Amino acid sequence: MSPNRVQWHTDAEQVVDTLIEKLGKTLIVALPLGLGKPVLLVNTLYARAKRDNSLKLTFLTALSLARPPASDDLQGRFLAPVLDRVYAGVPALDYVADLDARSLPANVTIKEFFFQPGSRLGNFGAQYHYISSNYTHAARDVFDNGCNVVLQMVASRQGRLSMSCNPDTSLELRQRLRDSGRDFLSVAVVNDELPYMCGDAEVSPAFYDVLVRGEVHNQRLFSIPKLQPVGAVDALIGLHASALVADGGTLQIGIGSMGDAVAHALCLRHKDNARYKQALIRSGILTPDKRDMLKIIGGTAPFEEGLYGATEMLVEGFLHLQEAGVLKREVYDFWALQQLINEGRCNPKQLDAEVLTGLSELGVREIRGKDFAVLQYHGLFNSQCSYRDGYITAPDGSSVPANVANPHSRRVMAAQCLGTALVNGRLLHGGFFLGSADFYERLRNLPEELRKKIDMTSVEKINQLDFNPRLYRAQRIKARFINTGLKVTLNGAVVSDTLQTGQVLSGVGGQFNFVSMAHHLLTGRSVIMIRAVREGAGHAESNIVWEYGACTIPRHLRDLVVTEYGIADLRGKSDGEVIKALLNIADSRFQPNLLARAIASGKVEPDYAIPPQYRENTPARITQIAAELRQAEVLSAYPFGTDFSDEELVVAQTLKGLPSASKARLLFDIVRPLGKLSPRVYHWLETLGLAGAGSLKQRLLKRVLAQALKRALDDSSGD
Repeated sequence: MSPNRVQWHTDAEQVVDTLIEKLGKTLIVALPLGLGKPVLLVNTLYARAKRDNSLKLTFLTALSLARPPASDDLQGRFLAPVLDRVYAGVPALDYVADLDARSLPANVTIKEFFFQPGSRLGNFGAQYHYISSNYTHAARDVFDNGCNVVLQMVASRQGRLSMSCNPDTSLELRQRLRDSGRDFLSVAVVNDELPYMCGDAEVSPAFYDVLVRGEVHNQRLFSIPKLQPVGAVDALIGLHASALVADGGTLQIGIGSMGDAVAHALCLRHKDNARYKQALIRSGILTPDKRDMLKIIGGTAPFEEGLYGATEMLVEGFLHLQEAGVLKREVYDFWALQQLINEGRCNPKQLDAEVLTGLSELGVREIRGKDFAVLQYHGLFNSQCSYRDGYITAPDGSSVPANVANPHSRRVMAAQCLGTALVNGRLLHGGFFLGSADFYERLRNLPEELRKKIDMTSVEKINQLDFNPRLYRAQRIKARFINTGLKVTLNGAVVSDTLQTGQVLSGVGGQFNFVSMAHHLLTGRSVIMIRAVREGAGHAESNIVWEYGACTIPRHLRDLVVTEYGIADLRGKSDGEVIKALLNIADSRFQPNLLARAIASGKVEPDYAIPPQYRENTPARITQIAAELRQAEVLSAYPFGTDFSDEELVVAQTLKGLPSASKARLLFDIVRPLGKLSPRVYHWLETLGLAGAGSLKQRLLKRVLAQALKRALDDSSGD
């Protein structure tokens, strides 16, 4: 068993000594997914293993974060100083560099259940040791791999600790270790840069065996810089998906441009509804044949009741949704109370005796001690009454059985024990967070009242219903679990994490959990967002395919699929209906071949033709629609800001525009006299490695780029 007495350290080397002294030289170490790794301690432990090959070290983890790799092309040279600024003072994980270089020592093993997307393609060691797990099974699988050490970065406040960014699997893993009787040590490293978050993430120092604190551990947090714009395709996908979200419902979204696009569109829907509806009409979603579907599944009106967040990942978009007045539906941790609210029989802002009658009618009888504590915490019972041994003592000292089915007890409770309004509701339950430096600053500066409404907790609670089915079914009404995929087959199976070569791109994560849960919830729906086409190196391929050699979500869990061309509702449909619906949202360049495969396989009538209104699904149309909506300021390339400075953003847009420049424009820039360059233009030519261009190709590129930069930087500023 883990020792009960907490040890305090400031030095990472001493912690490593303690681990070896207590557990020996086989250390199987659980590290949190993503942000919560205590980098200095992890690096110290890894360095010890590199020096001492008798120390057998295994890291069990996920999402080992690293700065984007450098490249020597124009884009890479442009981004280098930007990334230098973003990652200044952020410590790197040493084992990641060695893993990438294929130079891990023989006594060290890294096993992950989720990769930073694309980062481990072609890496034999990483691919060999990848563990394919649902997020809800991660703690189990880490335990089953022999874990005997847990390392975690935590926040601290007023004598309490918070797992902050990573209670996701840590709470369950700790319980499994304690219940097993296995010798283990749990180590927390306090980092004052980490936002203090509330809910189940809050623990006492005694939760850990070893605590580490010191200024050296207060290191800058790894961030995901906001550099990638939300392109036309992702913006329209997000716009379409936003119309599937029902007022008074539940929302899950993830990180990335599509998630940002959904959040931005939901904010627009609430704050500027007329322009939102015009955008839907222009995109082809708000048409007569789609209105009924949107009315049944989602909506286009502003949010009166608002949304509640039940999301494995707390992303920045949720904070913007809260600020916009969209994230405002609070939930409470007693199933019958929540059900009464859902049915309109309990007004959280004004309680009356009917709520007690309602509890009785739902089958609540005797209130147990823990139930009373929850109900009093939420304000149903006032602070002047108390509970003991099956009785509630009223403020006047009288006691009645704690039974809401008892008319006398109910009268006394209503007269003396009932609160005035519910309190301590939750706007969001989240499992982990990761994002930009600005996002972390926002979390650090949350108003205390709002901070308490965000409950960071375990994915065993968020990603499934098993832990408390009645409560979660009541809380997660009209759930819309919105995730992204890579490809979808014409039978409705979704590919999200693995290539058909077997190479793992990222991981299953919680996607399967949420899709499955959507089917279990009476009013839940799964929404998978997929770009209709994959473009690259002058080649385009459809992401809607007849078949694929990998699968994340099987066909029998098919539900809603969204592309830039529209929405396909697949739930409960026959194979033929599913195929037709997906063909309607496929790129028209690929529709004929896809339809031919379906006909040849006997799944669609031989004379079937795709309706005319779906045969104009072209990139040119998407570009035109997006341009019009950007002109109308409905869509934004950076809806939640960017880490580029104003000048960097201008240069980024200039570089992006070069490949699409006309031949006439390029020729004009080459022959036009360059003239004297301003210091700003020359600075960027130096940064891009073109100031002293030598080859003919470089000299021509320099002239073209210099002319473009002069127009963008000098002319726009009046220089």
